[in-house]
Amino acid sequence: MFKKFQPSTDIAGQTPIKSSVQRSIRSAVLEQWKIEPETLEAVWPKKEGLVLVKCREHISIYTVHGEPIFFQHFDGPIYPTLRLLHKYPYILPMVRVDRGAIRFLLAGAHMMCPGFTSKGGYLPPAEEGLAAGVPVAIHAEGKEHAVGVGITKLATEDMKKVNKGVGVETVTYVGDDFWVIQSL
Repeated sequence: MFKKFQPSTDIAGQTPIKSSVQRSIRSAVLEQWKIEPETLEAVWPKKEGLVLVKCREHISIYTVHGEPIFFQHFDGPIYPTLRLLHKYPYILPMVRVDRGAIRFLLAGAHMMCPGFTSKGGYLPPAEEGLAAGVPVAIHAEGKEHAVGVGITKLATEDMKKVNKGVGVETVTYVGDDFWVIQSL
């Protein structure tokens, strides 16, 4: 999504968001992420205005004081930025790829099911299984912080059974053009 992202050409405009819309975004974030209201208050204080940065391909980036905190594609799920995910790693459910998939992830490839099911990979157990279409933090074997954010294309139990094809579609990763941007 952010493989060739250049703020000078890809940003169409910035607009402050009305407080009524901010309330609906705040409730959507609390519903979608595993985050406490106090933590969200620390990330995005109620008194602070949220600014919508409209980008190409229907990408919306939400910023506080010019710092991107989350983004959205069309009306899809709201994703935290990787920098926010490093500060609050429990926001999204975690999946982990094995060492062999790291170089492909850092090149922007989608993550295949065998990378999660092989030794070194991790998918949540059946009782905590994830459905298809859920935003996840992609961790790499041997790394402390998330190296990517993605969305599941299959349910985790299906990933274990089928064990081929794309399991998680990569949305953003460490080293892409969005990662480099500290402020907009």
